[in-house]
Amino acid sequence: MATAMTDPSTITVAQGTEGGGAALDQVALMTGAAAVVGAVLLWVAYLHRTRRITWLQRLADFSGRLMNRPGWVALPIAMFLATILTAFLGFIWDVSLHVGKGRDAGPLANPAHYFILVGLFFLFMAGMLAVILPLDEKPGRAAVKITRDWYAPVGGILIAGAGFYALIGFPLDDIWHRLFGQDVTLWGPTHLMLIGGAGLSLIGVLLLELEGRYNRPDPERTDGRVLWAIQGFAFGGLVIGLSVFQVEFDFGVEQFRLVLQPMLIVFAATIALISARLTLGPFSTLLLVAFAFCVRYIVAVLVGTGFEAPRNVFPLYLGAAIVVELLALLPLIRRPLWWGALTGLGVATVGIWLESLWIERMFVNPWVGGMWPELLAMAVPVGVAGGVIGAMLGTVLRGEALPKPAVRRGLVVAAVVIAAAATANGLIIRVPENASATIALTDAAPEQGGRMVTADIRLSPADLIGSDPEWVEILAWQGGTGDGSPGHGLVVDKLVRVGDDHFVSTRPVPVHGSWKTLLRLQDGRMQSALPIFMPLDPGIGAAEVSAPASFTRPFVEEISVLQRERSFDHPSWLIGLASLVVLACSLALIAAMAWGAARVNDRYLAAGRTPDQKATVEP
Repeated sequence: MATAMTDPSTITVAQGTEGGGAALDQVALMTGAAAVVGAVLLWVAYLHRTRRITWLQRLADFSGRLMNRPGWVALPIAMFLATILTAFLGFIWDVSLHVGKGRDAGPLANPAHYFILVGLFFLFMAGMLAVILPLDEKPGRAAVKITRDWYAPVGGILIAGAGFYALIGFPLDDIWHRLFGQDVTLWGPTHLMLIGGAGLSLIGVLLLELEGRYNRPDPERTDGRVLWAIQGFAFGGLVIGLSVFQVEFDFGVEQFRLVLQPMLIVFAATIALISARLTLGPFSTLLLVAFAFCVRYIVAVLVGTGFEAPRNVFPLYLGAAIVVELLALLPLIRRPLWWGALTGLGVATVGIWLESLWIERMFVNPWVGGMWPELLAMAVPVGVAGGVIGAMLGTVLRGEALPKPAVRRGLVVAAVVIAAAATANGLIIRVPENASATIALTDAAPEQGGRMVTADIRLSPADLIGSDPEWVEILAWQGGTGDGSPGHGLVVDKLVRVGDDHFVSTRPVPVHGSWKTLLRLQDGRMQSALPIFMPLDPGIGAAEVSAPASFTRPFVEEISVLQRERSFDHPSWLIGLASLVVLACSLALIAAMAWGAARVNDRYLAAGRTPDQKATVEP
């Protein structure tokens, strides 16, 4: 007999003390550590700028001789490339821990945060090195004047700015959690600051390397494979960096509609691969996707096997690379912007279809037939826009002229508007009214001493979902990592349809301990969920949602179940205002990258310079 239908997601006990910001002692400790590190960096910068130390300059000169680049380019790039993977490893590990275990006891209780912090600190330091190193020279025609006799390269300023933007995401994230609780999703605004700053810093690296090419100490010395590999490393990092926005899809715990995933893949592929092909030449995109695959695979195995946390899969980008390489055979490539737009269209159609074959084989949720019209309506304009942006970046890195300022600014603004419109469309969801599910659970063999069940599910009304939904599945997550739990804390069971409104599970799922187990639906813009089992959580004042043998529960907004720690006890305008502040900062960072690329392009081409010509001494 089914129990009475209630909404268990609204049941709470006495308000807890967890799920908000970090404990004040951890905040104080992290603030103090950051202050000490910052003070040391400022002191070293002061000693270098006043010529009281020489070891930093000697190290930069040594790096410069190896790379045939000025020291203010060689040493920062070497530091950046040595540390960015540290931050990426920490990021994937951190996401995996949240998927497998849930919220942190505090920032210092999560080992992945140390990798992220160290990586981001060194990223910021790499940019600042490029800023403080030039002493007796103006570092190229595009250099920015800081004081009367101190100039900084554009790329260094952009790397430092992106690193700072990412770093301030940490304290702002704590403030966000104090206001709104722990929104356990990658797409929280402050989380986007962390990953967006790190990802866009690769553009600063590419521009800094370009400034170094314009100012090579030995112009007669030909760049060898090492320098090509460094450029390739940066482009491969850009592929990975622009892919991090998709990571929830990689774990199969996406909290947004599935149609966003192909759009995000097209966005990353067009900008990174089109600019790389124009800069590095034939077959370079195939090498880049192979590099990205190796890095992602090693990190996934290290996190999933070594750290015993949920493993993730990732986009292949091979289809997009094949499209880029084939279309590069056209004479149109001599007109980069038009070629970029055409190639973006190819990536958003043929390339994304080829990628779907990999998605269908490797990912939890393949792209069903019913989503393709909306998929193409979103991916095609984003692909064309991304192709134009990638072509403009490649044009700059090749040392060729950009369009007139009004044209290029209009193209950048149009690309941002198109990406924002497509994203906004993907975020539109509909929660069904008066919809519910009657679930009968059958006990299965226990695992790790805990209760496991299979489910027989009937939806109401019978026509709640159509014939080709994106997913009807049971998600069980945050069950614990490193303790032999199923899936290291993550289980996703795609249900089998045996009738219009009748579904059955294919494997046992856990309903014990710290597991959060729920039924999820997505069909077009309809997205909803209901809890099957939720543990007692006094830390956030949440009561247990039990899993009896049979029950009926209503479908609710999915975010209220997936983000159980999130607080909705605040004025509705406050989260909008906070999100707009983060959005404004993000747009400022994008504008800075566009400004930097245009400044380098304009200043050197105005002097008739190419990246292969000998540098002249600037007054």
